[in-house]
This record gives sequence, C-alpha cells and structure tokens, in this order.
Amino acid sequence: MRFTNTLWKNIQPIYQSILEHPFNQEFMQGTLTQETFQFYLKQDSLYLVDFARALALVGAKSTIPHRVVQFLEFAQGAIAAERGLHEAFFAEYEIEVDVPKAPGCFTYTNFLLATAALQPYEEAIAALLPCFWIYQEVGRYIGEHAIPDHPYQKWIDMYSGEDFAKAVESAIAITDEVAAATTPAMRERMESAFTMSSRLEWVFWDSAYQYEEWPV
Repeated sequence: MRFTNTLWKNIQPIYQSILEHPFNQEFMQGTLTQETFQFYLKQDSLYLVDFARALALVGAKSTIPHRVVQFLEFAQGAIAAERGLHEAFFAEYEIEVDVPKAPGCFTYTNFLLATAALQPYEEAIAALLPCFWIYQEVGRYIGEHAIPDHPYQKWIDMYSGEDFAKAVESAIAITDEVAAATTPAMRERMESAFTMSSRLEWVFWDSAYQYEEWPV
C-alpha cells in the first residue's frame, strides 16, 4: 500500500465529519446562505495567500531543482485561484476582503507556515497535502450530489475539475516519493502533520459556518 493510501485511510473519520458538516451539506444542497459563503470566501482568500507562502518555503527546502520549480508553480496556482475564482465571486457580490483572519483560519495558516519554516522538508510536504487532496474529494462529492443550476457552480467546477486534479496527483506523488526515501520515524511525523492539517480543514469550514470571531 502506498504511504498516501495509509494517510487517507487513517483520516477517514475526519473526512466523513467534513462531508457531514452543515456547511458542506448545505453547500451541496444549494441552501448555504450567501452571507455564509461570503464569509468563507473572505477567509479563504486570506488562507490562500499564506498557503502560497508555505508552498514557496517548502520548495526552497528541496534539493531537487525540478521540485523547487514544482512547488513554486503550486504557489503561483494558489494565488491564481485567489485572483480568478475569488475575484469573480467578489465582483458578483460587490464585496472585498475587509476582515482579519478568524481564529480557525489563523490557526490553520500559522500551523502551515510554522511547519514549512521550522520542520523538516518531509513533514512540511505532508502538512500541505490535505489542502489539495481534501478539497478535491469534497469538490467531487459536492459535484456528484449537487442540485442543478447550483448558485456556487464556479467553486464546484474548479475543485472537481481536471486542472486541480492534476495538481493533487502531483502533490500525492511527491509525498509518496519523499516517504519512500525517508525513515519510519519521519513517516510517523509526516502522518501526524497530515492528520493535524486534516483536522484544521474541518476547523476552517466550521469557522466559516459559525461566523467565527475573536472573543476579545
């Protein structure tokens, strides 16, 4: 069994909780309010900037030239997603990013940046993978079950589409390649990082659904 298959198998309870979360169930049914979706979009825009920074940091750690380029391309893709998908919705709703990071977004992005900057290359790669992989799986799930004429179809098309699938496949392949060349102890650290990011994916969606704010 590939290392990433083991990772995915181990987070199934987390993934099922993500699918069953009211945010994603209402999203799938087309009943998620625009207010909630707009809150999510703003937080996601803030998230993607730091996600791109984390990808660039990981790329800088690679000793393989084409991997450096690949992670920089991932980072560029994250920014392109923010400028494309998000700006299209922002224009439609006549909104802008006028809020700070909510606690859930702040926690997730700081975990990714700290791991990318301070932890080994292998561990950082594993921490970044859930953002690719879980989003693809959620996008596919929603796309397969969504109502016709979905109000957020552009989001579904992006995350269930072929271009994003190619990026996910590349990220999975890199993780498997790195895991095969490292030690059992490091693979345990990779698994721990992957699991933590998967939990924080749930936290991010819950944060948007709850309109999470700082208590003080």
